Amino acid sequence: MAMAKTSPNLVVTTADVKSMRVAITQDGQFKRKFVANKLFVDQQITQAIEVPTPKDGGGGYTHERHKKNYQLMYDTGITYQLTQDDQYAHYVRDMLLTYAELYPTLPLHPKRKMGKQNPGKLFWQSLNEAVWLVYTSQAYDLILSSLTVEEQATIENGLFRPMVKFLSVESPETFNKVHNHGTWTTAAVGMTGYVLGELEWVEQALYGLDKSGKGGFLRQLDELFSPQGYYNEGPYYQRYALMPFVTFAKAIQTNQPERKIFEYRNGIVLKAIDTTIQLSYNQLFFPINDAIKSKGIDTIELVNGVTIAYGLTSDTGLLDIAKQQNQIVLTGDGLKVAQALDNNLATPYQFNSVALGDGNDGRQGALVIMRQNVGGEQALLFKPAAQGLGHGHFDKLTWQFYDKGEEIVSDYGAARFLNVEAKYGGRYLPENNTWAKQTIAHNTVVVDEKTHFNGSVKKGNKHHPELLFFETNENITISSAKIDSAYPGVSLTRTMALINLEHQEQSLVIDVFDVKSTSNHQYDLPVHYKGQLISTSFELDTQLTSLGVLGEANGYQHLWLKAQAQPNAGLAQITWLNDNGRFYTSSSIMDGDASFLFTQIGANDPLFNLRNENAFINRKATSKNHTFVSILEPHGEFNPAKEFTVNAVSRVQTLSHQKNKDIDIVELTTTGGKRYLLAFNAAENVNNKQSNTFLFNGTKYQFSGRFKWFEVK
Repeated sequence: MAMAKTSPNLVVTTADVKSMRVAITQDGQFKRKFVANKLFVDQQITQAIEVPTPKDGGGGYTHERHKKNYQLMYDTGITYQLTQDDQYAHYVRDMLLTYAELYPTLPLHPKRKMGKQNPGKLFWQSLNEAVWLVYTSQAYDLILSSLTVEEQATIENGLFRPMVKFLSVESPETFNKVHNHGTWTTAAVGMTGYVLGELEWVEQALYGLDKSGKGGFLRQLDELFSPQGYYNEGPYYQRYALMPFVTFAKAIQTNQPERKIFEYRNGIVLKAIDTTIQLSYNQLFFPINDAIKSKGIDTIELVNGVTIAYGLTSDTGLLDIAKQQNQIVLTGDGLKVAQALDNNLATPYQFNSVALGDGNDGRQGALVIMRQNVGGEQALLFKPAAQGLGHGHFDKLTWQFYDKGEEIVSDYGAARFLNVEAKYGGRYLPENNTWAKQTIAHNTVVVDEKTHFNGSVKKGNKHHPELLFFETNENITISSAKIDSAYPGVSLTRTMALINLEHQEQSLVIDVFDVKSTSNHQYDLPVHYKGQLISTSFELDTQLTSLGVLGEANGYQHLWLKAQAQPNAGLAQITWLNDNGRFYTSSSIMDGDASFLFTQIGANDPLFNLRNENAFINRKATSKNHTFVSILEPHGEFNPAKEFTVNAVSRVQTLSHQKNKDIDIVELTTTGGKRYLLAFNAAENVNNKQSNTFLFNGTKYQFSGRFKWFEVK
């Protein structure tokens, strides 16, 4: 079934073009972006068109050339619409005709990885082919009105129709898959369907090849996002998948507004855009799961998302993000953003402390973000979230901490040099499996040097932590979660609190990790830290002339053992200095039997694929039940330029923990005699009105609900 064609009519419409043509005659950000874009295009179109026969994997010449071509065709198409100069349309036409001649002759890509990724023809995996088509379908839409009937037929029959067939009916396992690869593919086919007037393609893109609703774009929206807009694979892949979601949604709204796509599932697309922003700190995404740590809010996927969201909502908080992104998009919505920024309409975007439910029902664990501002913006990320499919890591109940713009307690992210062909073709390195995904690479308990779920993605996807509670007020944000399925016969429960010590310009992270089993096990709790080790409150046995490897498998084989210690029972403190000029002290309760292991990544890494980062591991060698209790304390300042150091020593003097039935009580004292208690109830099924009473050091205390922070007089 065909539908009437109007051009352009996808993300950019004829009405948009009319307004944009006026805007480029007036001074402002939109005109400046247009001038810069046109200058780039003018330089490029003087060069010969290059459409090489595919032969290279990611990062190689032919791979990168085809990526540049789709972006160049899109940019040139926009320039044509705004200038009405035929030379730009002719350039895109000639490149498309070249592709139409090449594409029917192509076999599967020579660098394909059969059995791992669905192969493409232009690219080593079909994912890249779908991305190419999302952009190129828009470029075609932008110049369609300039083409003759014969040119249209040649391009559509030689390029678009065979590519759509290849990505859809010839690749059903990807097209119908609930995964970001499926999202890109359905978006590509659906958008091409709108441009070519093929409503059948649109229906298949929306509902799956058989149009049953078991696959397709709407199923992706139903399954991949939680009700709050959190994407199952984590923020790195959320921003990547965001592009086809928002772009295809915009095309649907343009062509079939009666579908009310931006209202679908209570506005899930707009929620996903906002959640992607929330999943960042200091403009970078939290690097959980398979994440490249340099990716942030200025990524083009989120730039487009913020632009489209502002065009729909006029939310001035989004302008704050657009200002930080510092990229104007040459679309109708981009014009709205540019004009609003020119008129200084931006208001501060509100970053929140929030528990983002995981899974399509929001009940498969959660990703918890805690934020406060004490001498600088701070964020704590707590991860009682679901596995995250194939890109997920085995890191149940892990955490990260950020302060003054820097990562303090870190996550390795992915082991990958994206698009660096010399490093495993730019793909995920073998060490992504042997190190980065392993539990020891994260800040959570490892039992018997084994990885959560024994490293089985299939098993991991079947189980998830339970979020016991999340609460926040002016001075404290606290959350607790548990999981009983990461290890057979072992229960893991962790409670974390980010606390602002009122009137002291002081913050603390309190961490209580309770491990229970009916059998004896070895328990390791690592802290991967960023900075230079400054001091410990106990003596170190440091390896001075040779290093041993910590273990044989499950990530331990990549750790050099640099030092170890067995502190006396009581308070043990480790202090390091971060590049932000602030000191950080981890204070732990030790029982006299547990030990600390100081490690560095780099063992069994013959090709130097891993970063040499540091950690200390709190090890309880043999126990059935054990509770790790610690405090992370930011303090002081080191300024070598001005030659001063202040408050380089921790203020925590004592730390204790007691269990009173279901209530945990953590007591700490600081210099000056200040005494505090954190009492919380992490039992299941506690309501907010439940009264809790406990006796501590002869004094009776009472609180309602889940927790109470006491400043003891």
